[in-house]
Amino acid sequence: MLFLHPYPHPMDTHPLIDVIIPAVNEEQSIGRVIRDLPGDLVRDIIVCNNGSTDRTAEVARHHGAIVIDEPLRGYGNACLAGLAYIRQHRQEDVPDIVVFMDGDYSDFPGELPLLIAPILEGKDMVIGSRVLGPSEAGSLTVPQRFGNWLATRLISIFFGFRFTDLGPFRAIRWDKLQKLGMKDKNFGWTVEMQIKALRHQLSCTEVPVSYRKRIGTSKVSGTIWGSVRAGHKILWTIFKSV
Repeated sequence: MLFLHPYPHPMDTHPLIDVIIPAVNEEQSIGRVIRDLPGDLVRDIIVCNNGSTDRTAEVARHHGAIVIDEPLRGYGNACLAGLAYIRQHRQEDVPDIVVFMDGDYSDFPGELPLLIAPILEGKDMVIGSRVLGPSEAGSLTVPQRFGNWLATRLISIFFGFRFTDLGPFRAIRWDKLQKLGMKDKNFGWTVEMQIKALRHQLSCTEVPVSYRKRIGTSKVSGTIWGSVRAGHKILWTIFKSV
């Protein structure tokens, strides 16, 4: 049984929060992700349909999400498309906080209040750590655990801050995110954000989050080739930043 964190404290402020969800062939899970996000806290749920060949876009729209299409595959490409949408359509009313999460239902959308709590208390960026939180058996593969350990260890050595995870469930202040100049178009997106946040001296922290087995097969950890490609890109992103 996984433990779902309660609200960390009464939310006495009402920041504008937009959620960006990159998605490729997640028709079985995307509706559950959208349904479980706290509707009273989130303004826009932006699903970045990254070349899906199934009904991902249709299901997401049915559940009330804004769907944008980015046919050029790549996790970073999808995230960049989501940010471009906000800049174009919310010019006069940009969010205070942007939350990123996956569309496979491995994260617990209901833990969003836990994720944003440190930002309401003054932090700039929060990583939801699957390593620190309770996880379902088999949800984090051996390559994922080793890759996280190695990447975060290298970040600690080179940049002086000890993360425990490169988890996709994360929150960051909109104004701080704009200063990072995010560019990676693929697997290096998460580690690029963490490294650039440290270089820009953002106030960073982690919170434990729950994690479960994803619905469907992972495009990264679900195959040996996907794991190798992702690992190579993450390490390359770290070393090129040193």
